[in-house]
Amino acid sequence: MITLFAAGAGFGLPEISPYVTKTEVQLMMAGLEYHKTKGGREAAPKGQLPWIEDAAQAIGDSTFIRAHIERKYDIDLDVGLTGKERAQAWAIERMIENQLGWVSSYFRFLDPANFAKGPGRWFDQAPEPLRDDLRKGLQEAVATNIRAVGVGRHLREEVVWLGGLSLRSLDELLEDKTYLMRDRHPVGVDATAFAMLAAIMTPFFESPLRREAESYPRLVAYVGRMMAQFYPAHPWGLRQAA
Repeated sequence: MITLFAAGAGFGLPEISPYVTKTEVQLMMAGLEYHKTKGGREAAPKGQLPWIEDAAQAIGDSTFIRAHIERKYDIDLDVGLTGKERAQAWAIERMIENQLGWVSSYFRFLDPANFAKGPGRWFDQAPEPLRDDLRKGLQEAVATNIRAVGVGRHLREEVVWLGGLSLRSLDELLEDKTYLMRDRHPVGVDATAFAMLAAIMTPFFESPLRREAESYPRLVAYVGRMMAQFYPAHPWGLRQAA
């Protein structure tokens, strides 16, 4: 039995971390049995979520987890794709994780109102004298990372513009298909796209990036389809596009 170490539900989402969602959906796509439990970054092999334990082997990072399950269990999450389509799927995934993901984090962690009602609540159970310092430390650490990748060096409206480029690209790539690459079934990159788009669109957080995402009916409908397919019991509060 595979154990998936996760952050848990929250923020109007079945899983707080889009990277955990990506891995969980890929495990479901693969048809593998797994047990999901809350895990801390301190115990993770790469100091981040998600990570899995599989037969006493610990694997960290969603991309390497996927590589592990495909190799060990002889599974191809991109079955049916041509070599060119596989290359396109990889390029799309890098755009989502290495650009859109940081833009999403900018509005989740660095917007004062979103941070206060979201990540800032993680320290509610800490001793009261420590809470403010813990919150400040988290926000400063995230801000440092966002600045290091370049996103945090821009004006707020410029960050929205950058995120909008990726959202528009995803909408154009999706077109009127059921899934990003094919109509018939989702592939590995769909787990990545769904996870990040849901994290942006959740009604829990208010941001110009969310409003931009909601302006694309095809992306809204896509997230709704994926949510219904993989998390049918989750009360997804987002309006569904016709």
